[in-house]
Amino acid sequence: MVWVELPDSVPTQQTPEMTAPAPEVDQRVFAILGAGAAGSVAAETLRQEGFQGKILLITTESKLPYDRTALSKKYLQSDSVSAPPSLRSETFYQQHGIEVLSDRYVTQVDAEAKTLTFSDGHTLSYDALLLATGGKAKPLDLLGADLENIFTLHQAGEAAALLEKAQKAQKAVILGASFIGMEVAASLSQQGLEVTVVSLGTVPFEPILGKQVGQIFQRTHEKKGVRFKLGHKIERFEGDGAVEAAVLDNGDRLQADLVVAGIGIELATDMIKGIELYEGDRSIVVDDHLEAAPGLYAAGDIARFPSAQTGEAVRIEHWRLAQQHGQTAASNMLGKQVPFTGVPFFWSGQFELKLRYVGHAESWDDIIYHGDLDQPKFLAFYLQDSQVRAVAGIGRDREIAAISELMRLQKMPEAETLRQGEYDWIAQLS
Repeated sequence: MVWVELPDSVPTQQTPEMTAPAPEVDQRVFAILGAGAAGSVAAETLRQEGFQGKILLITTESKLPYDRTALSKKYLQSDSVSAPPSLRSETFYQQHGIEVLSDRYVTQVDAEAKTLTFSDGHTLSYDALLLATGGKAKPLDLLGADLENIFTLHQAGEAAALLEKAQKAQKAVILGASFIGMEVAASLSQQGLEVTVVSLGTVPFEPILGKQVGQIFQRTHEKKGVRFKLGHKIERFEGDGAVEAAVLDNGDRLQADLVVAGIGIELATDMIKGIELYEGDRSIVVDDHLEAAPGLYAAGDIARFPSAQTGEAVRIEHWRLAQQHGQTAASNMLGKQVPFTGVPFFWSGQFELKLRYVGHAESWDDIIYHGDLDQPKFLAFYLQDSQVRAVAGIGRDREIAAISELMRLQKMPEAETLRQGEYDWIAQLS
């Protein structure tokens, strides 16, 4: 993994060489259901790797593919409401023969018959299909949740409505100290709102990053004026037509002009027939080629895939990982039999804190720290059975990039080496 900073004058979306479509030569139809990170990258990769048949990029949204990660960060800090920037222009898709089918709802995917059924009754046969449907924000099951100005944030339309209200509001309540919740809290605070975060957890991000790193984020937010009601839950919302307050389980009443719920997503997989879904979250179990059934692939949030680092079946909701999935799935749709070996990576920006995280650790039995948590400029190593499963860092971007590559090469040092103190990560790649 390499990060490159370019001057503003240098274009950042230069197009690799792409094969021109020629359906008279290749009559196959490759469908991609979902136009997020995985789907959009897969469509481009097919052309880059020589596919000349028909590509259908199908989305329920009315907009061209856009960067969803910006919605809780830069977009909510904007001065005015606008559409999020598209990943590619409409001209780009037209030039490369990628048909974007917007506002289209698929009600059934038949894996055995290799057909899609749309909400209008129309059916489509495909030769290969990539499922990249992601999910939708979990709805709130609370009294008063139907009041106006209670938002979720997963799609561009939701972000636009939230930003429009935020620019007229004074007080916001955030339900959930997830990354979405905390990023929204930071963005709305920078818009001048009084923000209160409510969460059952006692420290933000503790299950993911541990108590000490979580406290760094909490302290930074508090210094910027964000308030926390931790160890509590919202029992109901009150208001006359629109939300006016959130009432907590201890009786506290938080005034609110708007509420944002960041409590996770529900996977969009209910339309899929002919394959067995994972019982816990209804994700799609795939092999190391991201294949769920002959000619059927899954990528991104909905895919439960074998980790190249541990061999365990995992499901990860990261934008960058979804892009990596899209590349691998596209290659395998073309019959190249490429195993997925990518290292998960995600980032978060909250005020001046810029977190980078590589690997994946659903649990750990030890954390080793290098650097200064008070500055903060550090690396945190999450270990299970003395093996590094993930690394988080602030202010150590070069080291994180090197660690990502060492993880990919499976050349991470032993825990005892890390316990001895700082380590020259860059030198290990020379």
